[in-house]
Amino acid sequence: MEGDFIKTNPWLLPLSWLYGLGVGIRNELFELGILKSRSFDVPVISVGNITVGGSGKTPHVEYLVELLKDSTQVAVLSRGYKRKSRGYVLAETDTPMKMIGDEPYQMKSKYPEVFVAVDKNRCNGIERLTTDEETKETDVVLLDDAFQHRYVKPGINILLVDYHRLIVYDKLLPAGRLREPLSGKHRADIVIITKCPKDLNPIDFRVLNKAMELYPFQDLFFTTLEYCDLRPVFKEEANKESIALDDIKQNNVMLLTGIALPEQMEIDLAHYIGEKEMTKLSFPDHHNFRKKDIANINATFEQMEQPKIIITTEKDCSRLIELEGLDEEVRKNIYVLPIKVKFMLGKGEQFNNKILSYVQKNSRNSILAKGKNDHKSKNSNYSGNRPRTISFRNY
Repeated sequence: MEGDFIKTNPWLLPLSWLYGLGVGIRNELFELGILKSRSFDVPVISVGNITVGGSGKTPHVEYLVELLKDSTQVAVLSRGYKRKSRGYVLAETDTPMKMIGDEPYQMKSKYPEVFVAVDKNRCNGIERLTTDEETKETDVVLLDDAFQHRYVKPGINILLVDYHRLIVYDKLLPAGRLREPLSGKHRADIVIITKCPKDLNPIDFRVLNKAMELYPFQDLFFTTLEYCDLRPVFKEEANKESIALDDIKQNNVMLLTGIALPEQMEIDLAHYIGEKEMTKLSFPDHHNFRKKDIANINATFEQMEQPKIIITTEKDCSRLIELEGLDEEVRKNIYVLPIKVKFMLGKGEQFNNKILSYVQKNSRNSILAKGKNDHKSKNSNYSGNRPRTISFRNY
């Protein structure tokens, strides 16, 4: 299988058993009703995973925002990982990144008309969004990374599974990267296998479908990542407005990332860079850049041969844009690579209709979308038909 990123530590399996016991007891308490899950009178859609690290949550939440924002007042609620604030915070257009976290900051920057809030207590966050004077017009709440937050009972529970780290072959923490036992996937209404190669063939999809062992009531979709033209991080200092993907090959590239799994991005960019050199500078997920990191970025870029640029992610851009100490040449030549998701097998419209139908039927206003049933997604077309093979371990 292309890019199998699963790494397990067999010697830690005894600790994984203990961890799984604890998580299993917690889940059973929810199943028995001893721990309570709360429903709300507003449509709630949860997007999450059962693994540690990136599975594409943010671009999938953004896909939902794009789908719903023209017909409803959308609110996005996140935990606000690594923020420097506590409790409930409603983002404004000028709210500093450190107060809400990098991903909510990215979301608010791209969609200023959307309510973006952070609260570790998701029940309290939904309550505030739907009752506070400034956000009480909320029509639908998108929960970012809340699959394990079982105190909220969402109307639609979307589970994301990274194609390169299929949960059926992973192990529980700390031996692997699973947050809970594999049986947790059965709570999902929709399962999306993300980051799929564009050239999967029909037998690949059938193998993946069988390997996931989903219930009949669960819908399975496949998405792939699409890259957009590069945009300058510091627009006021950049030499040009944007760089087309096909023009990347004219430059040596420093790939600057602070995300969970940069490997896929490295593989994808290699195609566009061609014969030019790629210098990789990777930091941990949600990394807070310090003075020594800034010095490292400056020095690494200075040592590269011309012509050269820096490419980073949208999430990293949220943190880099507030940094002081970046050299002038770095600021002029650092670009963000936007990504979006595209549904495969022509099933984008099926997914869209499922989401829109749920939101409309469960709206507090009974009629919501004003004829938006015919909303067509540009991401629903399948492309790529080069034959390839796929093999799964223990399958």
